[in-house]
Amino acid sequence: MALTTDDHVLPRGIASPGLSAPVVVHFDGACQPPGSSGIAGWGFVIEGPGLHFEDCGLATRPYAPHSTNNVAEYVGAIRALEHLRSVGYGGEVVVEGDSQLVVRQMNGEYEVRAEHLKAYHDWLRKLAGMFPKVEFRWVPREENAAADALSKRAIEEAWEDAEAHRPSRRAFPSEPSDRENPDPG
Repeated sequence: MALTTDDHVLPRGIASPGLSAPVVVHFDGACQPPGSSGIAGWGFVIEGPGLHFEDCGLATRPYAPHSTNNVAEYVGAIRALEHLRSVGYGGEVVVEGDSQLVVRQMNGEYEVRAEHLKAYHDWLRKLAGMFPKVEFRWVPREENAAADALSKRAIEEAWEDAEAHRPSRRAFPSEPSDRENPDPG
């Protein structure tokens, strides 16, 4: 069913620029164990007049060298804007997250120094340029709870399978066992 206004026919669930307030995206990312080379999950929630959508997933292959929280944060924002493009939304967007790094890098306040983040930053910048206006805002963690829960859900859903395929770290004993070096006598 389409919604009709005086001059526009809107597909159901699609907000239209000029007819409503900007769509608000909340994004987040998480990594377990914290640090590098863990399982990195992203989540986002999109809300606006006539529109509500949420999604989550893994940012990288589990235990990849750059499976980090920062990568997951970027991927959450990227996936949200990609989703908006895929449903034909072409209005203004407010992107909110509790990642000071992503928000400040997107606002030009921080330089992107980490080489592995440059491609994510460039892609997010390109996606943002496809909308008439995108504003990146930092919000406290408490105001980002739904996206945070989704990023953690992505990790939880992948945990068992990822742990089963975790690269092994072979342990080397400090002294050989008797079984490995039997006594010749």
